[in-house]
Amino acid sequence: MWHISSARGLPTTTAASRALLPVAALLLGLTTAATSTAAPVPPVGAEAGSDRTVSTSAAQAQIPAGVTAGVVVYDRQTGTFTEQVNASMQFRSASVVKLLLTLDFFRDRGPNYTIPAADRALLEPMLRSSYDEAADHYWVARGGPAIIDRMVTQLGLSDTVGPPAGMEGFWGYTAISARDTVKIYRYILEQAPAPVREFIMTNLRQSTRCASDAFDQHFGIAAAFDRPWAVKQGWSGEYEDGTCGPSGASNAEAASKTSVSKTSAPNPAADNAPEAGSESAARTPAVTRAAAQVDLARPALHTTGTVGTGDRAIVAVLTLHPVGTSYGKAYTDLGRLTRSLDVPGATRPAGKWYGTWGSGVNVREAATTARSLTRLPAGVEVLISCQKQGETVSVPPYTNNWWAYLPQYGGYMSNIYVSSPDNKLPDVPVCATA
Repeated sequence: MWHISSARGLPTTTAASRALLPVAALLLGLTTAATSTAAPVPPVGAEAGSDRTVSTSAAQAQIPAGVTAGVVVYDRQTGTFTEQVNASMQFRSASVVKLLLTLDFFRDRGPNYTIPAADRALLEPMLRSSYDEAADHYWVARGGPAIIDRMVTQLGLSDTVGPPAGMEGFWGYTAISARDTVKIYRYILEQAPAPVREFIMTNLRQSTRCASDAFDQHFGIAAAFDRPWAVKQGWSGEYEDGTCGPSGASNAEAASKTSVSKTSAPNPAADNAPEAGSESAARTPAVTRAAAQVDLARPALHTTGTVGTGDRAIVAVLTLHPVGTSYGKAYTDLGRLTRSLDVPGATRPAGKWYGTWGSGVNVREAATTARSLTRLPAGVEVLISCQKQGETVSVPPYTNNWWAYLPQYGGYMSNIYVSSPDNKLPDVPVCATA
């Protein structure tokens, strides 16, 4: 989604060592896990330590070359930070700001927090599938940057400011940091009224693989760890070929569906920009300068949320990638970074990670070219848990009848698209027969 908050990706070409081919409506839920009370935790407003300090262990975040990252991992059970890198660095929020839009919606809905059907129809897909048009609606209806001002005050945020002057209509250009993202989740889990917490977290647990603009949004936390997890992802920039689903819309088609899906410098006179003289137009010079320092050029990809039973760990990983980076490369780099983190309570899935090549590679229901479940972003790294023989696939001059099972996709892809010199992968077991 590019909405100011979403994704795009370029079809990328990376060498495959084997093939040597060019790389080519939920009711208000009551299922939220109980929060842990095993140890006291500092107040939500407590600051993280200096940007490269941790409370319980040496930081182990492995940031890929060329990637700029802000990382914070907070253990709610012990009240300590296990990872902090560039904790206060500001990034454009992309869709992560939708958490603040949702919280602001609930500000004046107490004490019962009833959600009208029309709002439920917008809020649920906004949280689950990053629906941009819902964000457009609430940004306009509730005052644009004034939403951010209210949330900064209510949640005690330190680094969050509205979009730069002249770009007030672009909610995804709100500046945010990893430490403020952790504060947002801590507020939701520890201070928000129970109906608000349950609504937000239940929807984040039901994050859909395909976002509303047809981009695969199960990167980072959703790929690195087994459930239980709850995520709100964000992506913004010149991406292509990040589509998923057996017949996902093209990036151009997705972009045409949202009024703020701009791939170039935004138009200050956009339809959803606040009018001159509005509260946003009177923002202080200090706030404007802070927002203007945020990098709006490099592609952004963010993974945020909770991991483990009782939402034990809060994870915020905000990243920027070199201009021209493909979606699959950014997806893979963010995945490697997330997997390197010390995340208390996390369960890591079994299997081996392999690179892939090709564009629009199908994940199939079985080890045949029959029904497609979804498609992979071009060049993305995938987890393979086992392999089996099936229908022979030919990509001249290569043929292969081995298929890899991708547990996080619930289906099979032909081994011909796995970046390995062997038809049968040497370190992956054969799938057990039923």
